[in-house]
Amino acid sequence: MDTSVILPVEAEGFVQSLETSSLKEVGSERWFRQHAHIEKLNMQAILNASAMHDEYVKELLVSYGKIPVLVHEMILVEIWKHKVFPILCQLEDFNPNNTFHLYMVIHHEATIINLLETIMYHKDSCEAAGDSVLDLVDYCHRKLTLLVGKATREAATTHDQHNPKGTAVVPSTDLMTELQMQSAAQEFEISLKAVSVLRFITDHTESISVINRMMCTHNMPCMLVQLIDCCPWSRCKDGEVEKYINGRWQKISVEYHLTMTKLDGQVWISLHNLLLKEDCQRKYDFNNYNKNQLLKLQGFMTEVLVDQLPNLLDLQRFLAHLTVTDPAPPKKELILEQIPEIWNYIVRENSGKWKAIAKYQVKETFSPSESELKLQAERLNQVYNLDVMESLLPEKPKCGCCGKEAAKRCSRCQGEWYCHRECQVKHWSKHKRACQLMAEVTEKIQRDLHGNS
Repeated sequence: MDTSVILPVEAEGFVQSLETSSLKEVGSERWFRQHAHIEKLNMQAILNASAMHDEYVKELLVSYGKIPVLVHEMILVEIWKHKVFPILCQLEDFNPNNTFHLYMVIHHEATIINLLETIMYHKDSCEAAGDSVLDLVDYCHRKLTLLVGKATREAATTHDQHNPKGTAVVPSTDLMTELQMQSAAQEFEISLKAVSVLRFITDHTESISVINRMMCTHNMPCMLVQLIDCCPWSRCKDGEVEKYINGRWQKISVEYHLTMTKLDGQVWISLHNLLLKEDCQRKYDFNNYNKNQLLKLQGFMTEVLVDQLPNLLDLQRFLAHLTVTDPAPPKKELILEQIPEIWNYIVRENSGKWKAIAKYQVKETFSPSESELKLQAERLNQVYNLDVMESLLPEKPKCGCCGKEAAKRCSRCQGEWYCHRECQVKHWSKHKRACQLMAEVTEKIQRDLHGNS
């Protein structure tokens, strides 16, 4: 089965056409077309990396210098979600019949961080990102702060709630409320991807400005200690340990409780890089607070942990040495330091215009006609090839009704899965509209193909 999404020549065209957008353009026709291109590039990059084939998507993004464009577009949607989306949700005259266009905008940030996670593994990608690495460091810091804050709040409320990890069950009252809940859920996934991206930056960067940003401005070592301490991708539910692996919470049997997940490994490797690299050590202030925070790591560095990641032996020795020494404070040096620009530029350019942008987008962008909606669905149907999507899934599909492992696909739209006929019948009232829309689009594509053959 050929699971290619795009050929190298198509990928080159998509990469060449990548351009930065303005906040007002988010969700527009041009923006939506670029979103489809980035989605395809993301899927192809994952397929190539998974199969250890020629990673031509990464090579093209590096050679055409488009990684800064990806970083800009990701931060643009992040700002849109913070500044414009909440206003959209509050506008009384905005009651869309379908929120799938809005969802694709919200999903765009997840698509780009996923693509960056795939390509930033390579040093040449980090180098090709240029000054935008500073913006990427700031972005990762914001996401790690969200993870720590979320875990801290949930830990404080767990004792008072029957619902584990303090996750409130909120009934969906309308489409916009449901969309807000989907956005919040996706934020967790995005933040976990940022953990990996940060690790790759610590692997490769040699820039003094980037190191200074991580070590001094954001105090990343202490942030990472907090992440290890609260471990937001692990929880106790109904007396059983669950860990977030491959996009979902999974029960972990007793013998695997101490097994390190990929996310645990990313945090420990980041700490190893930041604390043991000479350039990083020279920049870091090992004052009493920072030193006490770092020494907390000794309580987590069990023999089982070090066996799984032997490189941590060096970190263990460093911490033992830190226990009995007081490193000299960093030397004050006069250097010309670069600063991140993307977030500040976008916010400054649109300051005071948030409501006007929201009203404009309600009228011009997020109130599509039925024909425009079908056209968008048709494009997405061409982007999300079902065979390719299945090859990207780490596990078997899940039932759209109950969430259990599913083996039966909706025969009409081919886009939803169910474990039993009963679940399909129960879910039909929710699935009906989307099913009819996708089925109509599929039929139209088939007619067009036969008409052109």
